[in-house]
Amino acid sequence: MSSLSGKHGPRYKHVAGDSEPYETIAVEKLTPIIGAEIYGVDIGRLVSEEAACNRQMDEIHRALAENLVIFFRDQHLTPEQHLAFGRSFGELHIHPAAPHDGDDPALMKIHADKDSPRANGEGWHSDVSCDLEPPMGSILHIRQCPPRGGDTLFASMYAAYDALSERMKLYLDGLTARHDGEQTFRGLYANYGVADKPSYPRAEHPVVRTHPVTGRKALYVNRGFTRFIIGVPRDESDAILAYLYQHAENPLFQCRFRWSENAIAFWDNRCTQHRAMWDYWPHTRSGTRVTVKGERPV
Repeated sequence: MSSLSGKHGPRYKHVAGDSEPYETIAVEKLTPIIGAEIYGVDIGRLVSEEAACNRQMDEIHRALAENLVIFFRDQHLTPEQHLAFGRSFGELHIHPAAPHDGDDPALMKIHADKDSPRANGEGWHSDVSCDLEPPMGSILHIRQCPPRGGDTLFASMYAAYDALSERMKLYLDGLTARHDGEQTFRGLYANYGVADKPSYPRAEHPVVRTHPVTGRKALYVNRGFTRFIIGVPRDESDAILAYLYQHAENPLFQCRFRWSENAIAFWDNRCTQHRAMWDYWPHTRSGTRVTVKGERPV
């Protein structure tokens, strides 16, 4: 099932510059280019009474396309409702390494406390971009927050691409890069008692991808998984990637979300990167994540 379809039929196709008012939700932008808080939605009721809420679900799809990452507060979801919300956007993705919460492997455990050696997502990345078909989107539900800190930063890869010089865009056109999960995932979840797998995903993806919903171009390399650009000398690749990473992490392309208990963040991995701040030790930040399958980048 593609991210443009679902139980409700065809989804909204965003065109840059759309400004139609929303009818069933309120959308408050965090910045002009990325991020919005969504009000007037009870996700638990939405997925339980799906047939009666087609219009509202359509508008949530539209809000995601227009804002790249959307946030919902005070959402008291059961695990089953969290999974159902993800499935309304497509088939669910199973993380190749991370532990899950409960019996369903699609419900990923997100947890850091005083005994953790690390926190999930500390560096800039796009989730599991090493997969042949990387995730379309990720839906994180945080149930326990630290008293201060623990924000997540999100960056628009549309804005990052648009801000490149025309010469750089021409250079990058047609280039592909290797994404590899081996050095990222091996041993990463040992503290949870998760045994390593014999191997982890690796794939080749375009350095610039075209979003299948909006048709916009987005930069698609990240520090977490991209290893080298294919077809150029390694020192040239290292230099170009170092520039692109620094460029993509420009604060001008970002929004920052301050978590509250029972908040949800839903981001589009095809056109964003994100970074979770681990600045709250020894406090705890805990929740679950559901991830929606995507398509092979083009």
